[in-house]
Amino acid sequence: MKTIVTVQDAVTAFADFMEPTDAELDAIEQEMPVILADVDLLDAQIVTLDRVPTELDNRRLRRARRRALAARLAAAKTPAAATVPGGAA
Repeated sequence: MKTIVTVQDAVTAFADFMEPTDAELDAIEQEMPVILADVDLLDAQIVTLDRVPTELDNRRLRRARRRALAARLAAAKTPAAATVPGGAA
């Protein structure tokens, strides 16, 4: 007969008291424009998965790509002082 062992670390890893720190929330807030631009790009790509893209779809894809690249460029140009130490988020 095998003994049953609880997985305490896995259970408590997602406990309510383990909230993100203020630094992690700030890092997420700084990355939010990039995240939203990527979501828009994915939405535009998903629309064209099961059909041949129309001219309107192509324009939407181009605009979404440009927004995603612009958001990444803006995030890359943020001063080093604005980044979170310790590799948060």
